Amino acid sequence: MERKDQPYIPANQTLPEITVKGVILGILLSAILAAANAYLGLFAGMTVSASIPAAVISMAILRLFKKSNILENNAVQTAASAGESLAAGVIFTFPALVLMGYWDDFNYWQTTFIALCGGILGVFFTIPLRSALIVREKLKFPEGVATAEVLKTGTDGGKFIKFLVWGGLIGAVVKLIESGLKLWKGSLEMAHLAGDKLYGYFGLNASPALVAVGYIVGLRIAALVFIGGVISWWVAIPLYIAFSGEAFTGDPVAIGGKIWNEKIRYLGAGAMLIGGLWALVSIRKSLGVALRSGLDAFQTKKDSASILRTDLDTPMKWVMLGIILMILPIFYIYFSETEIFGVSLFMAVLMVIAGFLFSAVAGYMAGLVGSSNNPISGVTIATILTASLLLLLFMGTGSAKGPAAAILIGAVVCCAAAIAGDNMQDLKAGNVLGATPRKQQFMQIVGVTSAALVMAPVLSQLNNAYGFGPKTLEHPDSLTAPQATLMQSVAEGVFGGNLPWTMIIIGIFLGIFIIMADIYQERRGSSFRIPVLAVAVGLYLPFELDSAIMLGGVIAWLVSRYQAGKQGGRSKEAHQAAVHNSGQAGLLFASGLITGEALLGIGLAIPVGYTGDPNIMAMLSEPMGAWLGVLVVLLICGGLYSIAKRGYEM
Repeated sequence: MERKDQPYIPANQTLPEITVKGVILGILLSAILAAANAYLGLFAGMTVSASIPAAVISMAILRLFKKSNILENNAVQTAASAGESLAAGVIFTFPALVLMGYWDDFNYWQTTFIALCGGILGVFFTIPLRSALIVREKLKFPEGVATAEVLKTGTDGGKFIKFLVWGGLIGAVVKLIESGLKLWKGSLEMAHLAGDKLYGYFGLNASPALVAVGYIVGLRIAALVFIGGVISWWVAIPLYIAFSGEAFTGDPVAIGGKIWNEKIRYLGAGAMLIGGLWALVSIRKSLGVALRSGLDAFQTKKDSASILRTDLDTPMKWVMLGIILMILPIFYIYFSETEIFGVSLFMAVLMVIAGFLFSAVAGYMAGLVGSSNNPISGVTIATILTASLLLLLFMGTGSAKGPAAAILIGAVVCCAAAIAGDNMQDLKAGNVLGATPRKQQFMQIVGVTSAALVMAPVLSQLNNAYGFGPKTLEHPDSLTAPQATLMQSVAEGVFGGNLPWTMIIIGIFLGIFIIMADIYQERRGSSFRIPVLAVAVGLYLPFELDSAIMLGGVIAWLVSRYQAGKQGGRSKEAHQAAVHNSGQAGLLFASGLITGEALLGIGLAIPVGYTGDPNIMAMLSEPMGAWLGVLVVLLICGGLYSIAKRGYEM
């Protein structure tokens, strides 16, 4: 009888995993998905895993060749998803350097080397953790298992790729009409201020990509993000207006936005901070096991001939050498920025310690709750706040370089942690399929390198065309870059002495309350968990984004209700197969909406950035109201629901 943990491809069977066509395809997909996820993260404040779409695209393309296999497909998606994850680490931190005026633009070599070194460190840090978290503790790694199942049912790749294409075309066309031709406004916002005290607000962004994000993460996460928005915009802002003692006059929408930007979003910083620290505390025992396993791996010398193919990791001597080689250019960049040897050395040491620690946290949390709930933002806030307070002792309050130094530390840590969570998911998929770990680790480095090489020009183009941060007259279509603006505010606030600690402390207590509620849910055996980071994201996102994500979550719930209603008419096996098909169709259509909108947004940035005119393609002097865009998005929601239903019947 076959063991449950027996890999799909046995250890004694060898298939080509790293091929020329696979490496080329991995490089291309990594660069494309990294660019798309960079746009999405700067726009929406959230990124999504690209493993399954990359796996489907890989299967569809590799089927055109005479020879391909499941492990080659797995290697391609490993490279592609690594690039997508690096983009998250980059856009959460690097734009802060431009927002604070420290960088005028994204210097190609500095941006590339910091992203590359941070990403490769993330790969190296997870190598000694693989056996501890995947082999010994057998953590779930839900996205990794799902990716493996998609690859197992590889014959479906061609059948479902059309939904990805349709979604891409629709997302691109809607983005062209809204941001390029300027036929309608991109977001609907309404607010009312009664008697200078009573405040009400509602906003909805007419973006198919945001709806797709909500659909992919599901109703639970979408609802928690929305709850965070409700706390900020329907509770905290009205309370602040009612009891601050200030007189508020003017545009109610602008008033709410100003209060949120200057005060309320720091609730999210506090909740994220405690969420990151709680993630570290909650896995302290397992982290100790992982650290001991890593040290054992460094100290134990085994003959590779005696190790099963499915247990072959990159040799630890090469890992250690790689870590040292990555530290040297980072130290040089730190020194070129600060021009203080002692401070630069301290930054490099702190970066390595925090990078490994939080890479382990990200890897472990990905195994427990998946990449969507990974505390990347939380651990980055914790790193930047800690680094800022420590650097304050070295550099003093008047240092103009202090905030930038803290961001540079956080940038490497964020890239490493983002890559670590994704890579552990990929290694889990490889563990299920019977891949060779060291070959996957090589493809992870390929994906990181490809993505790092395109990040600087993508960020520069988006910044020149749209701008980052709150909307202004100069940049009316600005990408909000919520994480980066928050990182900037924290770093500058520590050195400027004007950090709104009251709001941060309230956010910390709010985070503690959410954590206690989650513990209660766990103890009562409830499947509805409340990850604090999901609520924290909603706290610091503009409400128009929270509501659009929630709309996508509702569509996902309606699809699940439809599936449940059909269960009685089919056998258990047939129902499970139909649910799988429905999930594939909906997921790929949603992924297409994201990719199409993101790539078109990057494409539109070229003429806008070149001419400096955001209305270069506008067909109207003033766009029509946002209601038309909202109607289009509602039609797309109906299409998403219909496609998921259609997938169930296929």
